[in-house]
Order: sequence, then C-alpha cells, then structure tokens
Amino acid sequence: MAKKNNKRRNIILLIIGLVVVGGGITAAVLGRSDKSIEVTTEQVGKRTITQTVSATGKIQPEILVKISSEVSGEIINLPVKEGDTVRKGDLLVKIQPDLVQAQLEQASYASESAKSQINTVRADFDRAKLEFDRIKGLYEKQFASKGELDQATAAFASAQARLEGSQKDYERSQAVVRQSRVTSGRTTVYAPNNGIVVALPVEKGEKVLGTQQFQGTEIMQLADLSIMNAEIDVDENDVVMISIGDTARVRIDAFPNRVFRGYVYQIGNSAKRAAAGTQEEVVNFAIKIRLIDLDGRLRPGMSCDVDIETETRPNTVAVPLQSVTIRKPQEKEGEAEQLAGGAQKKESDKKKAAASAEKPPQVVFLKDGNKAKMVRVETGISDGGYIEVLSGLKEGETVISGNFRAISKELEDGSLVKVDSLAGKKFKKKP
Repeated sequence: MAKKNNKRRNIILLIIGLVVVGGGITAAVLGRSDKSIEVTTEQVGKRTITQTVSATGKIQPEILVKISSEVSGEIINLPVKEGDTVRKGDLLVKIQPDLVQAQLEQASYASESAKSQINTVRADFDRAKLEFDRIKGLYEKQFASKGELDQATAAFASAQARLEGSQKDYERSQAVVRQSRVTSGRTTVYAPNNGIVVALPVEKGEKVLGTQQFQGTEIMQLADLSIMNAEIDVDENDVVMISIGDTARVRIDAFPNRVFRGYVYQIGNSAKRAAAGTQEEVVNFAIKIRLIDLDGRLRPGMSCDVDIETETRPNTVAVPLQSVTIRKPQEKEGEAEQLAGGAQKKESDKKKAAASAEKPPQVVFLKDGNKAKMVRVETGISDGGYIEVLSGLKEGETVISGNFRAISKELEDGSLVKVDSLAGKKFKKKP
C-alpha cells in the first residue's frame, strides 16, 4: 500500500514540475515577443532654420602700425605713453643723433676731398692735352716721330679717364652726403596717422637697433580703434559656405553679457596649414569680420567666439537633429533565389558592388501606433538643434526623437516601441 502511495506522489510531482517549466518557457517567449523599445517623440512642424559656422579668434584693429627707427641709438625723447591718443604728425620718439651726425660729417669731408681731387686731375688733363696738341702739330710738320705722337695720345687718354673717374667719385660722395642727411633727419619719428598707442615696450634711455640693415627694434604700436575686426580661422570644409556680407554674431570674453553685430568683409584665399605632412594636418582659412557695434573699451588681442549665419530657411519642415540617422539598404526578399545561373550571379555581384558604393540613405522613424515606421528622407541645412527635411515627411506626423542608441542602432522598420513618459520630466526642477 505504501509503495502504491509513493508511486502516485511521484507522478503528481512530475506533472507539477512539467507545468512549472512549461509556464516559465511560455512566459519567457511571450515576454520576448512583447518587448518594446522605449523612445521619445516629437511632432513634425515648421520652423526657421539658420545654418551657422562657428569659430574662435581675436579682436584686431583694421589699421595697426608697428613703429621702428631706421637708425640705431639711444632714445633721448619719448613724449607718449601707452594708451595716449595721437594725431598724424605728432612727435613719437627721438633717437640720439650723434652717431648719424658723425657719419654725415665724414661723408661731407669725403665729398670735399673728392672735389679737390677733381681740380688736381683736371690740371693733369689740361697739361696732357697741351702736350698732345703740340706733338700732333710737330708730327704733321714731320718734326716729331710716330712713336712720340702715340705716347702723347696715350697720356692724354689716361688723363681724360682719370678726370672722368674723379668726377664720378665726387658724384658718389655727394650721394652719400644726401643719404647721411636723410638718415640724420630720421632720428625723429612722427605719427604716420591718427590712432592710439596700444603697445610701448621701450623706455626713455634704452638703445634701439635701426632697420637699415637689420630687423630693428619695435618701439611702439599705433592702432586706429575706430574700425575693429574679429579675425578667425575657419576649417576648409566650412569656408565654402561663407560669403561676403554674411551676418555674424561676435561674443567677446571681456564682455560676457553682450553680443556684437558684424558682417563678413574678407575671406582669405591662401590656406593656413598646421602640422603639415602629418595625420593631424589642419587646413584653415582666415576670415575677417567687421564689427558694426563698437565700444571704446575694445582692445587688440581680446579673445572672441564668432557665429556666422550662412543661410536661413524660414517656415520649413524640420525635425530634431538626432532624429535623422542612416541605414544600409537591404536586399529585397527572394532576390537571391531569383538570380540563378552564372550570368545572373555576375549581375547580382555588380548590383551589390554598386549598392555598397552608394552613400547610405538618411532615414527617420515615425511612431505608427505601437510600431516604428522607417521613412527615407532628404535633408537640407541645420542649426544647433534641428535639421531641414526637404522630402519624406509632412507636418503633423510624429517622429521618434530619442533615445540616441535606439535611433542609431536598435530601431528597425516595424520594431515595437513605447513612449517613455518620464523622459520629459527627468530634467524638470523639483519644487
């Protein structure tokens, strides 16, 4: 009797175990089949899209003159200081002229010596000419030999050459005198234009090197701050979108709560290369932005950030930038079976190669009930958050806008989705 009860108990336990295992498998299968991807959505609408190119740079004046002296010497007069406003023709600096004056005196003495030499050589020339004329007359009367005439001719030609040489030496010495006189006058430097002294790295009493033979010492910088520019470097991929006259918004670090208006007035034609010949090579082009809004506190060298508005499309269909992704084109169902035989296989390979060479299409995912619907789109310009859709979408449709992983990798046409109702509340402040 006990054996019969044990057998019955074992059968009941086995049945219960099979039911439990079967239920678990069924729940797992149903759970997998009902699994949905959490997303966020946004309604497709129309908005104004402004495409911008951003870059950083420095504020610089339109006119910045570096002042140097053409002569070397000690600074004996420096009547200006940094920040002073000067007018064209104002005295900026005076260099000790003693060295230049000594050179002028040497040149004057050399010129006088060359002039005296001319008188001496002219006397020799006159004597040689008289001797030549006398021998020539005697030779014509056959009282002098041919050798004597040749000797007198050579002496006369030599004296004439010495006279011409001495005259050239005198002219050269006169040129040196004029040059020394000009150099002597350039020991005093005057303002070439109106402006403000924005840099003054020297002091009175310092000795500076002239620019006649060397690079020279920079004495000061004179800038016209009435016309200011933002000078930036733009990547080669972005410079093609910029045109003369494009509106620019300039944010200067020294004025954190202010935006200066400006416009593009110069685009560089020569590339500026950094790390040339390496994998990190960067190619930029210089852009100048003329500031419309000015401030007397602007100074050369201030850092700035610039946004150039290259194109604006008003009232255009747009979706969030992260909604647009790419998907590789898939083979049509049954295509492999239809292409049978050697010739058909080669044609298939050609089609596959052509398809792989094409750029993957841009797509967005619409929320269609509880499923995702993949739609191919063509896009236009974009701003910081939205991108223009030229074709493929209509105003009022619901597009999936997040999350990024779902859009870029997980979602496929027909995927089950559910809207994450908490996504919009995550960044709200708690009361």
